[in-house]
Amino acid sequence: MWKLIRWLWCVAILLGALLGSMSDGAAVADEPKVAQRWLDPRCKLLPIIKDGPFALDSDKSLLYLDGNQLVNSRDDGRTWTPRGTRIDADVRLRHVGHVGQFLRANDGTIVLVFLNFDGYKFEWNDELNEPQPTCRLELWSVRSTNGGKTWTDKQQLLPGYNADFMGFIQTSTGQLVATVEHLDVELKRWIVCSFVSNDLGQRWTRSNWIDLGGRGHHDGALEPCVVELRDGRLLMLIRTNLDRFWRAISSDAGLNWRIIEPTDIDASTAPAWLARLASGRLALIWNRVNSERKGEWPRTQRSPSFSVDTPSWHREELSLAFSDDEGGHWTKPQVVAHEDGGALAYPYLFEREPGVLWVFSRFPRKSVPPLALEIQEEEFVK
Repeated sequence: MWKLIRWLWCVAILLGALLGSMSDGAAVADEPKVAQRWLDPRCKLLPIIKDGPFALDSDKSLLYLDGNQLVNSRDDGRTWTPRGTRIDADVRLRHVGHVGQFLRANDGTIVLVFLNFDGYKFEWNDELNEPQPTCRLELWSVRSTNGGKTWTDKQQLLPGYNADFMGFIQTSTGQLVATVEHLDVELKRWIVCSFVSNDLGQRWTRSNWIDLGGRGHHDGALEPCVVELRDGRLLMLIRTNLDRFWRAISSDAGLNWRIIEPTDIDASTAPAWLARLASGRLALIWNRVNSERKGEWPRTQRSPSFSVDTPSWHREELSLAFSDDEGGHWTKPQVVAHEDGGALAYPYLFEREPGVLWVFSRFPRKSVPPLALEIQEEEFVK
């Protein structure tokens, strides 16, 4: 059944690519279930059903973790070939959200940080507005030094309950840095931190916690992403329910975060993807607090225990911006796609080659097929 669904998705995407090429950015009227989707005419639909995360192999072909199997593609994601053995029964990367990130380090080592769904449990007491202490979704890591043939050094990084995370990079000095979120049972909200490895995933050190206050099962500091700045510092952007991203700065490769402050980047209650491009620019893709087409977005609480502040749930538009000064200023956000009633959220951005950006929406419960776009950087920075 799953193979049939994936095949139907692929057919829908290919149909959308054909119709989209004729629509010049207008809504694709004949595409099933996505009649209200609009794409910027500078965007090109990608005819692939994998949506990342990806890494580049030594020959610039694509690597992708399909469930718990590393696979490789030499035709830009149209066909895939298994690489090596299956990783572990506990590695079950799902199609929705960002439940695992992996990278291929400079020496070829492949490192995966993932949420382990073995024993998964989430329970929140709405009457007391607090999580049950038995909540469980652990954060683990595993690595391969032979191109995915075998996997070793599997270890738990964080017990308790953790959730989607968007940041996993290798710094210019070789450290691996993963930025993650954690549900604090005592604080009754989310907090974030980073894990740093100086030996390519054999051992990890946790940073200080970043706590922005609040109370609720979607309150606090959530779903961080990270890039390295030109001066070697790290920049973390953090999802909040406060109409904007907050940022944290580390001067020691993620071991300590000492500058923690709000940004002027308006954002709904949804995460961003932040990336350093080959051009040197920073790229940011996210859901803004209000709609460019519909204006101010209504505020709603999904449940009495959601958060202290009532946030914007605007997820119908996906916006893209660039920075030439390390995040100090950003270009005017440009909507690359919108879909009435859709959920173009939990984005992922991958630079397939210098200046060629692949953009995906990885939360497709309302949006079928999931969004998969190719964007030429220079078309959006003119």
